[in-house]
Amino acid sequence: MVIQVTHTSVLQLTPPNIQQAQTPDMDLNSGRILGPWILILILSFATKRSSSSRYHGDLLSFPPPLPILPIPSAPQVRWQRGEMAMFLHFGMNTFTDSEWGTGQADPWLFNPTESLDARQWASVAKEAGFSHIILTAKHHDGFCLWPSAYTNYSVSNSPWKNGTGDIVQDVAEAAREVGIGLGLYLSPWDRHESSYGQTLVYNEHYLAQLRELLTNYGTIEEVWLDGAKGNDAKSMDYYFDEWFSVIRQLQPGAVIFSDAGPDARWVGDEGGVSGSTCWSMFNSSDVTIGDTVEQYSRQGDPYGTNWVPPECDVSIRSGWFWHKNEHPKTLNSLLEIFYESVGRNCMLLLNVPPNNTGLLADEDVHVLRQFKDILTSIFSINLAGTAVVTASSVRGSSSQFGPSQIFSDDVFTYWAPEEGQTTWYLLIDLRDVVSFNVLCIKEAIQLGQRVSQYHLDILKDGSWHTVVNGTTIGYKRLERFELTRSQFLKLTIDQARVEPLIAYFGLYIDNVSVIHANDSDGRISSSGSTLVPDKLNSLDVKIQSVSGNMSKIVS
Repeated sequence: MVIQVTHTSVLQLTPPNIQQAQTPDMDLNSGRILGPWILILILSFATKRSSSSRYHGDLLSFPPPLPILPIPSAPQVRWQRGEMAMFLHFGMNTFTDSEWGTGQADPWLFNPTESLDARQWASVAKEAGFSHIILTAKHHDGFCLWPSAYTNYSVSNSPWKNGTGDIVQDVAEAAREVGIGLGLYLSPWDRHESSYGQTLVYNEHYLAQLRELLTNYGTIEEVWLDGAKGNDAKSMDYYFDEWFSVIRQLQPGAVIFSDAGPDARWVGDEGGVSGSTCWSMFNSSDVTIGDTVEQYSRQGDPYGTNWVPPECDVSIRSGWFWHKNEHPKTLNSLLEIFYESVGRNCMLLLNVPPNNTGLLADEDVHVLRQFKDILTSIFSINLAGTAVVTASSVRGSSSQFGPSQIFSDDVFTYWAPEEGQTTWYLLIDLRDVVSFNVLCIKEAIQLGQRVSQYHLDILKDGSWHTVVNGTTIGYKRLERFELTRSQFLKLTIDQARVEPLIAYFGLYIDNVSVIHANDSDGRISSSGSTLVPDKLNSLDVKIQSVSGNMSKIVS
């Protein structure tokens, strides 16, 4: 009789199948031919032996493994599971055809007419799959999109709605109505405010405006700050620690973004691309807001003591504010950005600027709908979702941590191997030969980021062939490769900080990206857009933390 491990991780006895008995077998490590179900039999007994080495007493349920620090807060987990947010750059610059306004433009120029529709902004974001929107409540020019009591440079002094309008309020109500979150950007640099440059006075002014935003518009999911300022900016210090403390007090569930966190960090550029190795760990104390080390921000720090995952900000157009002579990126470009941001353990923050009528431009909306459609077409069906899977070991022989958990797409359910093992792998039988060219893996990040190297093999012509060599996984890792056909796969975790916890495994077909099989450098081309990825079988850089000093990056 043959012991078969099914998708539900329950051992079942099935009568021997004559055809299966005649199928060639293979040795797991040597590649020597053995039968597929013999593989599962061997792994099943190996799992049973390794998990029986610990005496569990009379426990009704085996406890989860200990986390490995640092770990994310509940708001950080919620934020990362959202995957994409929409940035809305709108303000005086929209009407002066500027990117960085001077702060001297007449408020009377701000007049989007009655066609401004914040609900359109929020509805498009919701339909395109964004979890929340972030509005530039005040950009560097200092013009406020709400009637602040601390300045006369706001919508109150514009002709829009005769000075009675409040765009922040309109956006907040629209976000609640369609069911997405709200974030706000309040620029520290203010080119209009006369107190800018007087450290104490301006910090009090900034905090007063921050309090207005955080107490009058409901729940705020993300507060976005940066250190951007021009060379002509007056010298002064920002009291970031005080600002962060007030945000925690008034909006304890908000994720705070800056170059150094504390909750989300800048990825280091405005191209929407993360490093192919990307850790959520980071040393915030080593980073000065406004003066980032790009490579450190892109890749994080495996020795970091803070959990600060990266956010990749990029605009759908070449500029951040709307300009009539600019056009949106192509669908293929957005797809590349998605793979290299969300697919590399990051949040994608895509800017879609409303135009001077107060609406998202039709051509931008069209591309966003195409983007949503192509993501749905690629990722709606997991081709491995009905597979039979077995593991090198299972924590406590408990179905709670069994390998079938990897198909639930929930970070709170996961495969956990037995403690004390040095070999970690999953053997997957897709039940039939399947074609695929995209791999998706997720870790149970609530218990820490663990994996530093992995690879995926397929069974082809009686031996294992590697199709992916990867480094970090984190919340989500997407890998593309040339179209592959196989029934049997093996996911091996080669290196990890501690026992890996795999929350999801998925296989998909992407018919848009085209992989050139003959390119020796692994070039990936997406309908004319070409990307040369880093080699994935080694870490991009070695990051060493030096106590009390900046984490150093050495080749």
